[in-house]
Amino acid sequence: MLVLLGPTASGKTEASILLAKALGARIVSADSIQVYRGLDIGSAKPTMEERAGIAHHMLDVVEIDCPDFSVSQYQQMANACIENIRRQNSLPLVAGGTGFYIQALTNPMELAGVPGNPELRARLSGQEFKRPGCLHERLTEIDPARAAKIHPNDTKRIIRALEIFEASGQLPSAYGEPASALSPTSGIKLFGITMPRELLYERINKRVDIMLEAGLLEEARAIFDMGYALTLPAMQALGYRQLFSHFNGECSLEEAIERIKQETRRYAKRQTTWFKRDPNILWFDKTQYPSVKIMAEQMLKAYDSMPESES
Repeated sequence: MLVLLGPTASGKTEASILLAKALGARIVSADSIQVYRGLDIGSAKPTMEERAGIAHHMLDVVEIDCPDFSVSQYQQMANACIENIRRQNSLPLVAGGTGFYIQALTNPMELAGVPGNPELRARLSGQEFKRPGCLHERLTEIDPARAAKIHPNDTKRIIRALEIFEASGQLPSAYGEPASALSPTSGIKLFGITMPRELLYERINKRVDIMLEAGLLEEARAIFDMGYALTLPAMQALGYRQLFSHFNGECSLEEAIERIKQETRRYAKRQTTWFKRDPNILWFDKTQYPSVKIMAEQMLKAYDSMPESES
């Protein structure tokens, strides 16, 4: 499986389609907003024209009024797609920027007879996302011996240790040495797109303007007028939530647009921090290539040069 990740507005969609064409792959989205039917422009969901005939999975699989689409549900549905793609002798290409979703697919961590708990992982991941380092502090309090053997930035292994403790009541160190989150023979290759923060923020601001020109305001208004409860997860999505506040008279349109840009920049910063912790990701700096096509060609060369999976 090939995974292409990166912060919002980094150019994953175009690059993933170029890679899919060259590899005969099918794309599995790992985006927590694109799963919702109807949230199209604001989620930067690829249009039918942009998809260029490449099969895309995990788009439009959840209704807006779904009260709780969990990481566990995503994991089950996406894994089913991935297995189906493999049965058809195609390569699954996971593309997206939702770290929880990517983690659920690349690191299920089923070890030591203690089954994984996607809901617990999501909750712990959320805590770490808000306050980096808090999980290692907690593990140090519970099991200093295990904590001493795991780097504070190795979030996946820290979460697995806490998961073992929650499920079994036993110290994680009682289960032996922690395994590496992703080994070179795991059959998963991770590519990431990066760029200087200033350029990424500029791209985010420009993309918001393009979304508005494409009809984001009208799309959000139509959804708002349907009367969905604003507490629904889908209604909290970036780009929509700020416009709903405008529709409620809580701010001007100009203020709502500025909030979209500001909060999207903050989200991209958190995404970057999250992904940079994974040493298994091979990063491609977008500024080092004259075009996305050239960058994708370099990704293909890197893909071909990487060792084949033994699993």
